[in-house]
Amino acid sequence: MPRILVIEDEAAIRRVLVKILSEENADYHVEEAEDGLIGIEKIKNEDFDLVLCDIKMPKMDGVEVLEAAKKIKPEIPMVMISGHGDLDTAVNTMKLGAFDYISKPPDLNRLLNTVRIALNSKELVVENKRLKKKVSKNYEMIGESEAISSIKKMIEKVAPTDARVLITGPNGTGKELVAHWLHEKSERSNGPLIEVNCAAIPSELIESELFGHVKGAFTSAVKDRAGKFEAANGGTIFLDEIGDMSLSAQAKVLRALQESRIQRVGGEKDIKVDVRVIAATNKDLKKEIEAGNFREDLYHRLAVILIKVPSLNERREDVPLLIDYFSEKISNEQGTAKKSFSSKAIKMLQEYDWTGNIRELRNVVERLIILGEKEVGEDDVKMFASK
Repeated sequence: MPRILVIEDEAAIRRVLVKILSEENADYHVEEAEDGLIGIEKIKNEDFDLVLCDIKMPKMDGVEVLEAAKKIKPEIPMVMISGHGDLDTAVNTMKLGAFDYISKPPDLNRLLNTVRIALNSKELVVENKRLKKKVSKNYEMIGESEAISSIKKMIEKVAPTDARVLITGPNGTGKELVAHWLHEKSERSNGPLIEVNCAAIPSELIESELFGHVKGAFTSAVKDRAGKFEAANGGTIFLDEIGDMSLSAQAKVLRALQESRIQRVGGEKDIKVDVRVIAATNKDLKKEIEAGNFREDLYHRLAVILIKVPSLNERREDVPLLIDYFSEKISNEQGTAKKSFSSKAIKMLQEYDWTGNIRELRNVVERLIILGEKEVGEDDVKMFASK
């Protein structure tokens, strides 16, 4: 049942609005507020799907109500009600985030049409948030160890900024999870997150992959093609395994970071890009710099914020939580009942030497769930978790 709040100081107009909305749809639950202060209190304490708000009111005018409401519950669409002398103000409220405005006396068809569209918009916003939460669960960081708690705190501080981040750690530790969290908790979360595995792309193709190419730049370049930096415009590019990138590509990435501009391979035109760069590596880049394999100036550009993801052997206290998480996730994927692990089985897995880190643990848990009995016990672990 859609809940609508009408904030209007003129009782006659307020009654007309309530009557029109109630008669239009019996499912509409319409509430009233006679001034802005009462309206804001209702918005704070109750959930509404739409607010109709007059602009000129005593105590607190409509512009102030709009600004306050957007801070409290930004997802609620606000439709402003304006007199003829308030039209300029009404237009300005659109810049402040109002959904629309309606002139007094309200035209019935325009009013009802605006209400229907605004309510649909609220549903889309709520659904989008639900989907974003669902996506976030795919990249959930499981663990309560001191190391993981420290990373989570760092992400909360760093994510809202545009600071570049270099994520280090062994293979299989979940560096890509950190990158996804940084993006999803940033102001760029509505923009794209473009992932590039630098180790999986041949060195002769990495520049074209990152920066695109123009037709005729090389034999197979039959048409112009945008690269990953252009695809990430307005969002984030995640350069995974950047330690494997060629020196010539590193030079171009450095220019992109310095000037926020790129050139396609074979092209001469500068293309402006607005991209946040997050990089990750399993290599010791300082040793790579000494060996002449990595540019020191690029390292300093990338490593504004350093996040080190620990190996699983360094956070063994998180193993029981990870086992439970993977057990539920895999059981859901397989369409089977969740299997429990005995305390002895969990202890054995905690003491195991996880050279493959979390990726290896997930594989072992999946193997035990598929091949083990109703409860995974010590004998199952001995049989299936051995190297």
